[in-house]
Amino acid sequence: MTTQEYITREEKYGAHNYHPLPVVLDRGEGIFVWDVEGKRYFDFLSAYSAVNQGHCHPKIVSALTTQAKKLCLTSRAFHNSSLGEYEEYITRYFGYDKVLPMNTGVEGDETAIKLCRKWAYLKKGIPDGKAKIIVCENNFHGRTITIVSISTDPDARKDYGPYTPGFITIPYNDIPALEKEMQDPNVAGFLMEPIQGEAGVFVPDEGYLKKVSELCKKYNVLFIADEVQTGIARTGKLLACDHENVRPDILILGKALSGGVFPVSAVLADDDIMLTIKPGQHGSTFGGNPVAARVAMAALEVVKEENLAENAEKLGKIFRQELKKVNSDMIKQVRGKGLLNAVVIKPKNGKTAQDVCLKMMENGLLAKPTHGHIIRFAPPLVINEDQLREALELIIKSIKYFD
Repeated sequence: MTTQEYITREEKYGAHNYHPLPVVLDRGEGIFVWDVEGKRYFDFLSAYSAVNQGHCHPKIVSALTTQAKKLCLTSRAFHNSSLGEYEEYITRYFGYDKVLPMNTGVEGDETAIKLCRKWAYLKKGIPDGKAKIIVCENNFHGRTITIVSISTDPDARKDYGPYTPGFITIPYNDIPALEKEMQDPNVAGFLMEPIQGEAGVFVPDEGYLKKVSELCKKYNVLFIADEVQTGIARTGKLLACDHENVRPDILILGKALSGGVFPVSAVLADDDIMLTIKPGQHGSTFGGNPVAARVAMAALEVVKEENLAENAEKLGKIFRQELKKVNSDMIKQVRGKGLLNAVVIKPKNGKTAQDVCLKMMENGLLAKPTHGHIIRFAPPLVINEDQLREALELIIKSIKYFD
């Protein structure tokens, strides 16, 4: 089959809820993917940072296949021999008392919201049904009804009402606005991304996260960090919150927690918060399954064994430095942290970020626009400096093509 035949079949039988680039991928290894016609590409999206450890990492795939041949799923109606080991491993890895295992990032966010509300009523003493959670403009936490209720993106939100109440929206990176809302005694939590990824890699002012943490403690409000995309070494630290040495009350992880081979997410918190949820009050058929447990442990081992956070920190600086040197009318801004970066594209002669991405695809590198004018660049963290510089040549060549 040709590329177009694959695409036509998807369009005929699948819902039209995505608008992918016109490439059909068939194989991946490390930082590269190959299409159905055998062409190789640098992957600079990494499945939205789910593939931090590289495509088909042998250690993670081995953990998957070994466990899949032994026992895949029991549900949580029974104990399994992998779950407790994983729970001990991940709680020690990130420094929390307890973990609640789920499958997807948005399930992690929903779990964190439920935990926050339980804590609000049982621990903080907020009247039943009155708890409020503060969120930020331009957030992206997923696609469920509750999560799109707190979105300010018209595409994500429009025509899905009625919306879930109980949320207050404030500008991102705005400490005065945050403190003003926290003075309401019914505020239970502040849910935020340490760096807003889907919005276009918005990095807050230095010291913002530390001030957030201090305000949460001052007003007895839970600091809930969605590190689904920014966590697991992507920004040059294990967690983006680590850049300011702050510890969220509730930590949400997903994506690269599995190295991209299996859906795994997790919510971490200490006993005072986590144990507010009792048996039968929350759960998931697949959450904590044996395959997920083994995969997640292997994925986290790879992060440490291969020094992926350190590599992201070093190469991210090179990436931004080199792109900032480029003399092009189309490059309006370069920003990011670690290997989570974005280039803001200024349209020229009718050519946009989408045109740049199509040209990069033609030249052998895959990335995707967000919000029409921003290109996010997030390669697997196993990339080395020579590979990064080779990829940079392709990116620069593609952008300058339109000058």
